[in-house]
Amino acid sequence: MEVYNIITLIVVMAAIFAYINYRFIRLPSTIGIMLISLLASLIVIILGIISPSFFLRTTKAIKLIDFQTVLLHVMLSFLLFAGAIHIDSKKLKSERISIITFSTIGVIISTFVVGSLLYLVTTLFGLSVDYLYCLLFGTLISPTDPIAVVGILKKAKIPASLETKISGESLFNDGVGVVLFISFYEIAQIGYANISIWNIIWLFIREAGGGLLFGWLLGYIGYLALKSIDNYVVEVMITLAIVMGGYGLAEIMHISGPLAMVVAGLFTGNRSMHVVSSNVSTDYIGKFWEMIDEMMNAILFLLIGFEMLIIPFNITLFFLGCITVIIVLFARLISVWLPITLLKYKKSFAKNTIPILTWSALRGGISVALALSVPKYMYGEMFVSITYIVVLFSIVVQGLTIGKFAKKLAENNPELPEETETAHEI
Repeated sequence: MEVYNIITLIVVMAAIFAYINYRFIRLPSTIGIMLISLLASLIVIILGIISPSFFLRTTKAIKLIDFQTVLLHVMLSFLLFAGAIHIDSKKLKSERISIITFSTIGVIISTFVVGSLLYLVTTLFGLSVDYLYCLLFGTLISPTDPIAVVGILKKAKIPASLETKISGESLFNDGVGVVLFISFYEIAQIGYANISIWNIIWLFIREAGGGLLFGWLLGYIGYLALKSIDNYVVEVMITLAIVMGGYGLAEIMHISGPLAMVVAGLFTGNRSMHVVSSNVSTDYIGKFWEMIDEMMNAILFLLIGFEMLIIPFNITLFFLGCITVIIVLFARLISVWLPITLLKYKKSFAKNTIPILTWSALRGGISVALALSVPKYMYGEMFVSITYIVVLFSIVVQGLTIGKFAKKLAENNPELPEETETAHEI
């Protein structure tokens, strides 16, 4: 009953905060809800000075919520499927080289840049953090989560191809980031001496390749099921079964559930819904998953705001977190600039692609959830604190300014060409 009461309270608060934001503040929904929950957290801290027992009861209730489990094992599957189901696969295919490059090579580059610079900084702070642990942090902070910024970018008059890159990258690099995190985590647990390069390669292939293949299989099974009936209620239930049952099976088989959900969502949205489902069913399925997406994001960012009450902070962690913000932005710049430089011989990129991709790279709940899974002996508590600072900065500062930033760049360069194919066919 206690778990039900907590879920009820979370949903009620998310609805209230969403109403306050829509009625009075008018910020992008996810950002507005998180800012209100941060303000509520500050109020709890102030009231805690007057009544310590109230603060203890509140933090105790928040600690009952296993943020890592809730996000990685419950919400992530819904969020990725809901995001993928509304993506136009034709547009995605036209940008496939850029998206694949940014979500794989880009994440790997960022991982090593962040890990290496953080290792140097922690040494200067007098902390003896193992380099492998710093790389582990790089894997969890490198995946971008621009869910909150996509709506803003649509109003910023940026090239459609650039918008597609951001949406596509956000879908795939979450899955790639989780696979990299799992790989480095296993290496950290077993040790360099007890694992070979072939074991690492096989782990990555099994997780990523298995997830992509299983996602296609889920999508095809769903396609056959939806093709055989015309009942929107049952069809919505089938999509739910794909997400909940498919993600659970992926975890049992030790393959990437996030990548499976992305592929299954793309298959369902672009083939099942628009080829075999009726217009009525397509409308109901689309609106159902749009509602799920909005509701899950509202709850996620509400929880991120309240996590502030239980995450450890001190002056050293604060300064280290601020430096890490700069490191992460620099790593993002390098991980975008280098692939674009290499791809220019095949594709011409719109002006200002690099600054927009750099500043629009928001970090979100996945980074916090992965940081919470790092044990204390791997400096887990330190990573949680600095991850939270990076996430807050990216959502609040970058999320609230990316629209104006993109518009300002567009004003300075009024002729922003769409990305076009060159003589080399992709």
